[in-house]
Amino acid sequence: MPRSASRATAGAAVLSAALLVLSGCSSSPEETPSGEASGNGGETLGTVETMFGTIEVPQPEDELRVVALGWSDAEMALALGVKPVAVFDWQSFGEEDKGVGPWASDLFEDETPEILERADETLNYEQIEVLDPDLILNVRSSNDEQEFNRLNEIAPTVYAPEGTAAFATRWDVQMTSVAAALGESEQGESIIEDTKAAIAAAAAEHPEFKGLTTVAGTKFGDAYGAYLAGDGRFDILADLGFVNAPGVESLEPSGFFTAVSAEQVGALEADVPVILPIGYTVAETQADPLLASLAAVQQGRAVFIDPEDELSDAYSAASPLAIPVVLEELVPQLAAAAAKVTPAG
Repeated sequence: MPRSASRATAGAAVLSAALLVLSGCSSSPEETPSGEASGNGGETLGTVETMFGTIEVPQPEDELRVVALGWSDAEMALALGVKPVAVFDWQSFGEEDKGVGPWASDLFEDETPEILERADETLNYEQIEVLDPDLILNVRSSNDEQEFNRLNEIAPTVYAPEGTAAFATRWDVQMTSVAAALGESEQGESIIEDTKAAIAAAAAEHPEFKGLTTVAGTKFGDAYGAYLAGDGRFDILADLGFVNAPGVESLEPSGFFTAVSAEQVGALEADVPVILPIGYTVAETQADPLLASLAAVQQGRAVFIDPEDELSDAYSAASPLAIPVVLEELVPQLAAAAAKVTPAG
């Protein structure tokens, strides 16, 4: 069922949220009652080092209840065999897919999580509190400290490690944090190793990718932009051997993203640019006169990801459950485009 309109709304909201200036400090995480919501005689399920301090997750007396708020946090938990009781549906997958990608929804089996929403960019804390969570995951998020403090009053809340930009948590770092919180670090490391091995195998099959320039570009509304290191849409390209185009590297970054004005569209020039339309069809994006002026587009070296395809969602999800879809569907398109690159010299 087409979901381009809902994905466009979600994508624009994420871009907007990620570019906001982070909130000022309030109380320190050590002062919040992170371990008071539940527990079993002081036993610890997991311990995580985050940007807001050390978070200890008490062992629950009953079945573990996890609320997954961060981008792809639910898929991380599912990969570890944990079914969240509630999911924030960043990519508008909907109730049919239980708030996660179709490649992951079957892992919920007969259970159906509550789908959470924001109201005026604010989480419904009362709704979350009623869910009585033992653990809240908000690892790939805006890193809002006031939001952390409020969530951590409800249950131990896990954010990304110190130094991580908003929405720029690498998928392997995200998996490490989620696995540590769930007391499944060994399993998490195994998943990371297997996923990296699959990416490395794809890169080895295509040595022609190594050193070619790329951009993980996008067109949304009347604007353009490019995703940067820390965002899975660029990271998967880098892991396959591509390097970021000099034009994008010269622009001012803002977290996981850099805005590209109409006058700067030339910065998206690369050996093999990858363009993800948000709110546009592929045909409409290819017809954009500024994008059409790029040599890579004129020479058929640009890869346009169809927003109606499953690849579009998997490319954006950047979880160990989604990456196999990207490798299967995107790599052949990259190879076809790379074959059209004229060797230097």
